[in-house]
Amino acid sequence: MDLNESNLQSLTDFLRKTLDPDPAVRRPAEKFLESVEGNQNYPILLLTLLEKSQDTVIRVCAAVTFKNYIKRNWRIIEDEPNKISDSDRTAIKANIVNLMLSSPEQIQKQLSDAISIIGREDFPQKWPDLLTEMVTRFQSGDFHIINGVLQTAHSLFKRYRHEFKSNELWLEIKLVLDTFAQPLTELFKATIELCRTHATDVNALKVLFSSLILISKLFYSLNFQDLPEFFEDNMETWMSNFHNLLNLDNKLLQTDDEEEAGLLELLKSQICDNAALYAQKYDEEFQVYLPRFVTAIWNLLVTTGQEVKYDLLVSNAIQFLASVCERPHYKHLFEDQNTLTSICEKVIVPNMEFRSADEEAFEDNSEEYIRRDLEGSDIDTRRRAACDLVRGLCKFFEGPVTAIFSGYVNSMLTEYAKNPGVNWKHKDAAIYLVTSLASKAQTQKHGITQANELVNLSEFFVNHILTDLKSPNVNEFPVLKADAIKYVMIFRSQLPKEQLMQAVPLLIAHLQAESTVEHTYAAHALERLFTMRGPNNTTLITAAEMAPFTEQLLNNLFKALALPGSSENEYIMKAIMRSFSLLQESIVPYVPTLIGQLTHKLLLVSKNPSKPHFNHYLFESLCLSIRITCKANPDTVISFEEALFPVFTEILQNDVQEFVPYVFQVMSLLLEIHTSAIPSSYMALFPHLLQPVLWERTGNIPPLVRLLQAYLEKGGSAIASTAADKIPGLLGVFQKLIASKANDHQGFYLLNSIIEHMPPESITQYRKQIFILLFQRLQSSKTTKFVKSFLVFINLYSVKYGAIALQEIFDSIQPKMFGMVVEKIVIPEVQKVSGQVEKKICAVGITKVLTECPAMMDTEYTKLWTPLLQALIGLFELPEDDSIPDDEHFIDIEDTPGYQTAFSQLAFAGKKEHDPIGEAVSNPKILLAQSLHKLSTACPGRVPSMLSTSLNAEALQFLQGYLQAASVQLV
Repeated sequence: MDLNESNLQSLTDFLRKTLDPDPAVRRPAEKFLESVEGNQNYPILLLTLLEKSQDTVIRVCAAVTFKNYIKRNWRIIEDEPNKISDSDRTAIKANIVNLMLSSPEQIQKQLSDAISIIGREDFPQKWPDLLTEMVTRFQSGDFHIINGVLQTAHSLFKRYRHEFKSNELWLEIKLVLDTFAQPLTELFKATIELCRTHATDVNALKVLFSSLILISKLFYSLNFQDLPEFFEDNMETWMSNFHNLLNLDNKLLQTDDEEEAGLLELLKSQICDNAALYAQKYDEEFQVYLPRFVTAIWNLLVTTGQEVKYDLLVSNAIQFLASVCERPHYKHLFEDQNTLTSICEKVIVPNMEFRSADEEAFEDNSEEYIRRDLEGSDIDTRRRAACDLVRGLCKFFEGPVTAIFSGYVNSMLTEYAKNPGVNWKHKDAAIYLVTSLASKAQTQKHGITQANELVNLSEFFVNHILTDLKSPNVNEFPVLKADAIKYVMIFRSQLPKEQLMQAVPLLIAHLQAESTVEHTYAAHALERLFTMRGPNNTTLITAAEMAPFTEQLLNNLFKALALPGSSENEYIMKAIMRSFSLLQESIVPYVPTLIGQLTHKLLLVSKNPSKPHFNHYLFESLCLSIRITCKANPDTVISFEEALFPVFTEILQNDVQEFVPYVFQVMSLLLEIHTSAIPSSYMALFPHLLQPVLWERTGNIPPLVRLLQAYLEKGGSAIASTAADKIPGLLGVFQKLIASKANDHQGFYLLNSIIEHMPPESITQYRKQIFILLFQRLQSSKTTKFVKSFLVFINLYSVKYGAIALQEIFDSIQPKMFGMVVEKIVIPEVQKVSGQVEKKICAVGITKVLTECPAMMDTEYTKLWTPLLQALIGLFELPEDDSIPDDEHFIDIEDTPGYQTAFSQLAFAGKKEHDPIGEAVSNPKILLAQSLHKLSTACPGRVPSMLSTSLNAEALQFLQGYLQAASVQLV
C-alpha cells in the first residue's frame, strides 16, 4: 500500500463506515481493514491520517484503530508470521513519540497506550533511546508535552506493580531509575514551586496538578518492587512535599460536582497510596515520617464529607490506616481505648452507611453495584476500606473492637425495629458491620473460612436474617433482602446445613424479585450453595433433597432471565448450569421445554455477543442437558440436533467468531454420542471443516481437532469411501499443526486418530510423506513436547500395523534409520512419556518391536535389543522424567496471542479419555512376559543368553517378576 492521496482517501471512507450503527455497513468495513492490516505502510497511513486529516472524528478513529492494530500485531510470536514489516516498525518508533506529544489530548491518550504496548515488547533492548527522548522533553516547559511524557511513562512503568521479581526486571528498573529518577525529582520540585507561583491562576493549577498526580503515580510504580537507593537518599524531598500536599486546601481546585473526584482529591488519594506502600514495605526507613502522615490522614478522614467524589480519597486514606494498624511495631499508636472508640465512631461507622448514591446505584446501575459489592472489585469503596480497617484492628484488638461494635450493632437494630419503613438503612449498616467483624479469612470458593469466635453467626441468622428472607413480599426492602441473601452466601461454610436447607426455598422465591440486585444475589447464592462439598466428597446438598423444589427452581431461574435488565445475566445462567449439574437425571422431564428456551436465547445472543461469561455458561448448560438426557436414552441425540443445528448453521454462516469454537465442541459431543454410522448432515459439513481460514484462528484449533477426531472415530471408513478426495486436505491440516510448537500436540491427536480409524489402504500412499514431515520437524526444532508425542505416534503405528511395518517404513526413508530412531530417541527419551494411556501405547508398541521384528534379532540392530528392553522396564518401574532442557523455551500450550478469541474449554463437553488398545491388553507387563516367552520358544536359548550378558540385575529382577505373574518361562 503506497503512501498516496487515493489510499488515504479510501482508508478515510472505510474508517467512517466502521462507525456506522448499521451492521450491514459496519461489518464489511471492519473485515476489509482486517484483511489489509498485513500490508506494508498500513500503520504509516493510519499515523498520517491521525496527524493530517481535517476531520477530528476520523483522526480519533484512526488513533483508536492504530492502537488496536499495535495491540494485536506488535508482539512477534514464534512460529507465526511477523505481521508488521521491519521498515514499518522502525518508522513507527522514530515518529510516534513526537506525534503523541504534539497531538490533542484524545489522540495523545491512544498513542501513549500504543507506545506502552510497543515498550512492553521492545524497551529497553530494541528501543534504547525511548527514555532519553522522553526525559529531554521535561526541559520544554510546556506542560501539555510534559504531561504527555508522564502519561506514557506511567503506562510503561505501571506493570512493575505486578511483575514477578526477575533479574531482567531488576536490570530494566535500574536502567529506568538511572535515567529517570533524578529528572523526575527535579520536575516534582519545580512543579510544586510553580504551584506556589500560580496559586491564584485556576487554569495553570489544573495543568500543574495533573502533572503532580502523574508524578505521584510514577513514584508508586518505581518504588513498588524495592526501595531504590536514589529515593531513599531523597526521601526528605519527596515525603515532606507529599505531607504538605496532603494538608493543602486550595479553594480554586474545589469542584461543585458531587460525583466526579477533582484533581485535589485524586492527588491526595495517590499520596495516601504512596504512604501506605512505604508503611508496609519500608517501615524502618519510613518510621520517622509515619506519625505526621497518620495525623494528616486522620485529619483528612475526619473533615472529608460523604459525597461520592471523595470515595477514592477516603477509601485510600482508610486503607493507609488499615495497613499501619496491623504492623506489630505501630501497635502502640492504636492501643488506647479512646483512640479505638474514636476510630470506630468517626471513621468506620460513618463509612459503612448506605448513602443515597449507593441507593441510586442499587436501583439504576445494578450491574456496576453487583460488580463492586459481590465480585470484590469494590476495592475503592468506602465500605470495603472500612471493612479492611476493622479486620486490621481485630488482629491485635479483637476483644475491645468487637465490644465497641456490638454496642453499635444493637443500637442500630433497635432503631430499625422502632420504624422499619424509615430506618431500614440502620439494619443494613448493622449487617455490614457484623459481616466485617466476623470475617477473618475469605475465599471465592468457600466464602468466609475463618470467623471471629466472639460473633454468634447462627443466632444472628435466626434472629435477623431469616425474618427478611421469610417475609411474604419479596419486593419489599430490596436492599435488606439482598443483604440477607449475601449473608447466607458469605457465611455458607459457617452456618449449619439445616439453616442452609431452610434458606434454599426462600432463595428460590427471591429469584422472582423485581430488583436486579436481589434476584441476581439469589441466583448467585444458590449456585454457591450447590457447589459446597459435603462429607465423602459429594455435594453437601443432594439432588434428592432438592426434589421438592426442582420444578420451582427451574421455572424461577428461566423466568428470571425474562426480568428487565437480566436477559443476559451471567449469574442466573451460571445457576442454571449448576442446577443442571446437581440435579442430573431429575431434569430429564423438563429438558424438552428448557432446550427450546436455551436455543432461543442462543439465537438472540449470537446476533451480538457481548457477555462472554453468560455465553460460556449458556453453552455449558446446553452440553449438560445433552449429556444427561442422552445418558438415559442415546437416541434423543437426534432431537437435540434438530433443535440446535439451525442455530449452529446460522452462527457458522455469519462467522460469529466468539461462538464458533463452542459450536464445534457441542457438535463433537453430539457426534461422539452417536452409536451408528455418521449421519449425512455431518458428512455435508466435513469438507468445510478443512478450509484453511478456519485454522488461522488459534481458538478454533482444539475444538476443531476434537471434532475431526469424532468424524474419524465414527466414520473413518465412510470418509475413505465417499470422501477420499478430502484425505489430502485432512493431512494438510496435520502438516500445518505439526509445524507449530504451540499446536504440534494437536497435530499428533489428529494423526493418531487417522492411524487408528482409517482403513490402512486409504492412507498407504501418504504414509512415507507423513514420516518425512515428522523428521523434518525433529531436525528443525526438537522440543520435549514434540518428542513425547512422536514416541506415542510411532508406538501406536507399531501396535496398529505391526513392528515390521514400522521398521520397514523407517528404513525405506533412509537405510539404517530405524536403528538411529531406536537408539537416539526411543531408548533415551521414552521415560519422558506421561499419561496412563500414552505409557500403555508405548509399552505395547515397544514389546512388539522387541518380539515381533526379526531385524531386531538378526542384524546390526541386535545390539539395541537389550537396551530397548531395559528402557521398557524403566518405563514400567522408574518415576517419570519430567525434566526439560535448560535452553528450551518451552511454549505453554495455552499461550495464545493477543486479543483473538482464545479457546474456552467447556467443562461439561468434556471428552472421555480414549484408549486405542482398550481391553485387548489389560496389563502390558504380562504382555511383555508372554511375548518374550513366545519369542524364546521360536529361537530357543537366544533370549536368556542376551538377558544374562547385558541386562542390569535390577531390571532382570523386575522381569523375573513379570514372568512369574504371567506363569511363563524363557527357553
